[in-house]
Amino acid sequence: MTIPSRADTLALMHEYTASESLRKHMLAVEGAMRAYARKFADDEERWGIAGLIHDFDYERFPNSAHSPTEEHPAHGVRILREKGYPEDILEAILGHAQYCNTPRESQMARTLFAVDELTGLITATALVRPSKSVHEVDAKSVRKKMKDKAFARGVSRDDVINGANELGVDLDEHITFVIGAMQARSADLGLSGS
Repeated sequence: MTIPSRADTLALMHEYTASESLRKHMLAVEGAMRAYARKFADDEERWGIAGLIHDFDYERFPNSAHSPTEEHPAHGVRILREKGYPEDILEAILGHAQYCNTPRESQMARTLFAVDELTGLITATALVRPSKSVHEVDAKSVRKKMKDKAFARGVSRDDVINGANELGVDLDEHITFVIGAMQARSADLGLSGS
């Protein structure tokens, strides 16, 4: 089944998302998804599209009540289904939100869950550096920030840890791998440094 193009997906993401930081988050997740798809010898375009669009409805339908059927990500999935996005991408998007109770059965779904919160933690770690550069972030500095509950309070540490476990990868290796994926796109993410 053909999937909508990256250009169309990016346009849709921009149509629904005004926040520059949320746009950059989705670009970071896309980069990590593409890197893992290459590592697992899977469909890089498909995985990238899943990462790029996974939070596109978050700004308009934030879902503070954590409803599994209303608002983010369920509302976005309905929009994407109408636009012809394939079910495996939609299931991965539903699976990245614990409260949707959607089993993460595919490697793509497990990977989206594993990289989503982690990219936010890595971004926050880079942004408190004097240089604001992801090139100065390593697994040790991210692990140190993880222990500080007041730092990047919105990032679920449990999701970061459980995501690595579901992928079957060592947490430090996972963090290092995602940092590398983000470093490769640092200019797009605004994390190249000052």
